[in-house]
Amino acid sequence: MNLVYDSAHYAIVAYPVQEGFEVVDKAASRSLFIQGSVARALRRTLDEIPYSERDEESIDAVLDTYCAGAARAIVLH
Repeated sequence: MNLVYDSAHYAIVAYPVQEGFEVVDKAASRSLFIQGSVARALRRTLDEIPYSERDEESIDAVLDTYCAGAARAIVLH
C-alpha cells in the first residue's frame, strides 16, 4: 500500500496488487475502495486535470464526486 495523495480533506492509498485505490474522506470520516475499471477511470480523470490547474482544490473536487453517495462510514471498534 502506498499513500499517493494527502490533503486536508482527502487521502488516496494505492493497493497495486489489487489494482485499486482507497479514497478516504477525512472530513466526513468515510472511505471508498475502488478497483479495476473504476480505479482506472479515477486515475484517468485526475491525469486529465491540466497541470497548471492541478491543485488541492481541483483534486478534492474530483474526489467529492467519487465519494458522493458511495463512500461508507469509517467505524472504529
